[in-house]
Amino acid sequence: MKKLKKTLLGTTFAGILVASAGIGTYSWFTSETEAQGDMQNGVLQINNDSNIETPIFSGIKFAPSQLEYGNWVTIENSGDLDTYLNATYTHSIDKASLDAYEVGYMAMKYTTTPDQDTYEKSKIQLENLFNGETNERTFTTANTEGVELSGELLTDEEVDSGEITFGEGSEDSFWQLDEGQYIDIMIAIKLDESAGNEYQGAQYDATFHVIGKQTDDGATYE
Repeated sequence: MKKLKKTLLGTTFAGILVASAGIGTYSWFTSETEAQGDMQNGVLQINNDSNIETPIFSGIKFAPSQLEYGNWVTIENSGDLDTYLNATYTHSIDKASLDAYEVGYMAMKYTTTPDQDTYEKSKIQLENLFNGETNERTFTTANTEGVELSGELLTDEEVDSGEITFGEGSEDSFWQLDEGQYIDIMIAIKLDESAGNEYQGAQYDATFHVIGKQTDDGATYE
């Protein structure tokens, strides 16, 4: 009888071990998912963050009544974000005052480079502003070649101040430069016929400075 009880007890214990060993072997239905992503920041960049190598102008032997045309200099949106431009022109003279000078400019905005004829016509429009052949001191238009023109003969007050603002970086402005767009600008200087001997040998210095900011609301210039 004792042997039988031991045998039954051993069998029961073995069954418990087998049942316990099988607890972790069941399979359960499962399902899972995930999502991944990355974010590439945009680039706001004017002229590849490099200074313009072409000089604004490089005139010599400048004299009263003469009109000196500068070179076409290019502003390029070389980044992938649209930008509002703040463009300023500062100038000074070492021996006299600025009140004998007139300053004007003509600018062309485009995506595809205009032909030479368009550049020549733009220069004529600038000359007309200086010569008073139009009733306005400003000139804006867009032509069928995809070029938008903007020109202006600056007021005496603006010239005498020493700092002229061309672009203020506002919405719906000529000075909004979208990705892949360019602005070519020519600045012209005229010395008035009344300029006296105090202007002999004088040196006129100027800087054209452009900064860009995002077009998003609240974006500011540094």
